[in-house]
Amino acid sequence: MKIHLAHSPDADDIFMYYAIRFGWIETGDLDFDNHALDIETLNEEALEGRYDVSAISFGLYPLIRQDYALLRTAVSFGEGYGPKLIKLKEKRLRRNFKVALSGRYTTNAMLIRLYYPQARPVYMNFLEIEQAVLDGRVDAGVLIHESILDFDERLTVEKEVWEIWQELTGEGLPLPLGGMALRRSLPLNRAIEIERILTDGVRIANERKRELCQRLEAEKLVRISDKMLERYLDMYASEESAELSSLQIEALDRLWQIGYKAGFYDCPLKTKDYLIPREYEELRAL
Repeated sequence: MKIHLAHSPDADDIFMYYAIRFGWIETGDLDFDNHALDIETLNEEALEGRYDVSAISFGLYPLIRQDYALLRTAVSFGEGYGPKLIKLKEKRLRRNFKVALSGRYTTNAMLIRLYYPQARPVYMNFLEIEQAVLDGRVDAGVLIHESILDFDERLTVEKEVWEIWQELTGEGLPLPLGGMALRRSLPLNRAIEIERILTDGVRIANERKRELCQRLEAEKLVRISDKMLERYLDMYASEESAELSSLQIEALDRLWQIGYKAGFYDCPLKTKDYLIPREYEELRAL
């Protein structure tokens, strides 16, 4: 059975999936066909129901909840770090500043729009944002993925999205960024199996992190050096990425509650209501 799985080309998604791609995980009769797309394309394709399994921004999920279940694995949260709102050092931002965002449905875009309600969003591929700020095409931009680690010295951080999250929640919760969703039309037993394989993939990747990082760099599958890759993965693809914790679930509930109150969603969501029901396997075994 072929499973079409979409993920972004950034290092944490590659890392969390490629243990499966390299054949380090037993997949049985499931054949995973992967597609690498930028995050906003992934979000837009999820709205169209294009792929069986897809990486998504957590900020998008309430809009696709009827068609996709949320997976517990391959999750990215920020703990004291996250996307950065950057500008030229000498620039002073006005209330209606023009800001480059990596996509309308990204989590960071929702938080920026909440925090800066008069800002004028311009949506573009995340790889173009730094240059757009340098060129003056926008007043500021939000850097995501690996770009938060190394950007032009003419730029400075105006605001950390992590700081915005803490100001909005005041609860010391991790910052929800992205995860994986699975098409509800798949048979439930297959859905449980796919989640297990993907979870095993993240765990094996972490167990063999040095080996996997070296191979990803050698095969030019990532955009950053081996040394910087490990630093980045420690942030976004650690052992805590393997399965949602109770604290991460609480953070997701809070994100969607904030989004609902701000009018982004039509109802507040409780994360546990949208996870794959693993108890199905136990009931079948009785």
